[in-house]
Amino acid sequence: MLPTLAELLTLPAFGGAQVLSAPGQLVQEVTWVHVSEVLDAARFLSGGELLLSTGLEVARAAPDARVAYLRSLAQGGAHGLALELVGPLREVPAELLQTARLIEFPLITFAHEVRFADLTRAAHERILGRRGADPGDGLGAVVLALHETGRAEAFRAAQLGPLLSLPARPRATLLGTLDALITQRFNVAVVARGLGVRRQTVYYRLEQLRGMLGDLDSPQRQLSLGVALALSHPTPGSGGDQPRPEE
Repeated sequence: MLPTLAELLTLPAFGGAQVLSAPGQLVQEVTWVHVSEVLDAARFLSGGELLLSTGLEVARAAPDARVAYLRSLAQGGAHGLALELVGPLREVPAELLQTARLIEFPLITFAHEVRFADLTRAAHERILGRRGADPGDGLGAVVLALHETGRAEAFRAAQLGPLLSLPARPRATLLGTLDALITQRFNVAVVARGLGVRRQTVYYRLEQLRGMLGDLDSPQRQLSLGVALALSHPTPGSGGDQPRPEE
């Protein structure tokens, strides 16, 4: 299962967060966390997101535009809006709070400066990290959520883009090697035995992968790649990038 909004708010990075409305809706699962300052953010939503904002455009907007903004987020499937009240927006506009309570939409505030990068990192590690807690359920839940919210292909392309543009044979070989490396925690000896190749071959492919994908060492990056690889695994009866037998 994906983490609920209530679970994310217990993370240290979210310390000091105050829930101003709809506490009963904190049981909703969060699919992703985005930073957005635009008032038409709803057009980018797929459902289940928590939005973070400094309130830059909210502070400038007219009261009716603020109400329309919040309603559009709820209608777009967002599960909450978190505002930092230390910049252009020093307090929550009355009409925004009233609307949030009326439509039972979680409105969260930070009265102190926060690093949005820390919030998104912590949230995404929890969302993707369910794989480590329960591989069968956690990873499957994330993959299912990405499919259901229409973000599967975009996520896969963002993580594996350079590999996906290769011809079929090298693409399948490198995807299979990357999958084995992540599964075996980059134990080259074990990967080489499993693939039936020499260690030097695995090291060579690893250098190719680093050249195309960049960082492969951070836990967060490995989790993201693991999800992207799971999205690459075809379901029965479908096509897909399946590793070919080694020759």
